[in-house]
Amino acid sequence: MLKEAYHIAVPTAFKNNEELDIESTLKHINRLSDQGVHSVLVCGSTGEQHSLTLDEKLLLVDALNEHPLLQQMEILFGVSSVRQRDAVRLAKAIKETSISGMMLGFPPYIRPSQEEAAIYVEEVVKAAQKPTILYNNPLRTGFDLEVDTMVKLFNTTECIFGLKEAGTKTKDELVRLKANCQEIKLYAGGEIDLQVKLEQGFNRLSSIAGNVAPIDMYEWFIRLLNKESNVEKDLEVQQIIQSVYDQGSPIKTIKTHLHKQGIGSGACRSPLGQFK
Repeated sequence: MLKEAYHIAVPTAFKNNEELDIESTLKHINRLSDQGVHSVLVCGSTGEQHSLTLDEKLLLVDALNEHPLLQQMEILFGVSSVRQRDAVRLAKAIKETSISGMMLGFPPYIRPSQEEAAIYVEEVVKAAQKPTILYNNPLRTGFDLEVDTMVKLFNTTECIFGLKEAGTKTKDELVRLKANCQEIKLYAGGEIDLQVKLEQGFNRLSSIAGNVAPIDMYEWFIRLLNKESNVEKDLEVQQIIQSVYDQGSPIKTIKTHLHKQGIGSGACRSPLGQFK
């Protein structure tokens, strides 16, 4: 299963004409590895996944599978699609690699029923046969996976390992979920309100700001888990978080940060815009 409690959701690099830039994507991951990061999520939380075609996602999978990074890091791959068969095809490709696991998001916009969503999960997980983190993000998808459905999936579907919850589950709902799925790993989606989420029972972090300051975010996360503080460093972390989240789209802000550091991650695909 997945060992790392902290991973960074890395942006996908694009060229100025918005074509996929696999080389720059891998260079950024390699840079994070050199700084001591042990796990990344590719094609995931930064929201760019839905701008990628299935063919582009398959190219990313192939590139990762041929890269030494796969032997050095715990690499997760994001899977989600409006069409279940496309998600299944991507999952089958992941199965044939040494990619460590999958983060499975729900189809955006179409708002499946709980039963339809459960079937989608079962079919995609069966195709991948990899440790899987479910990703529930109702604000982005328009669909909210209910606790009863989560409990059923965790208890009946092999390989489901964790949940990244970006919705507004109450503390009572989370307590009920953990009581019925005692081995579940709960991933906080990003750094906003992280301390509150850890107090609610979250125990892992899918980091966004870690793209800018990977070790600072990791050390802060560990301090919070251990109920420790370092006033000076914690203040620096909050300033970094604000610089990432308070300037509009976090992914555009991250790419601007990396661009200023001379790290090529390309522009965002429109309509998020180009660098000025």
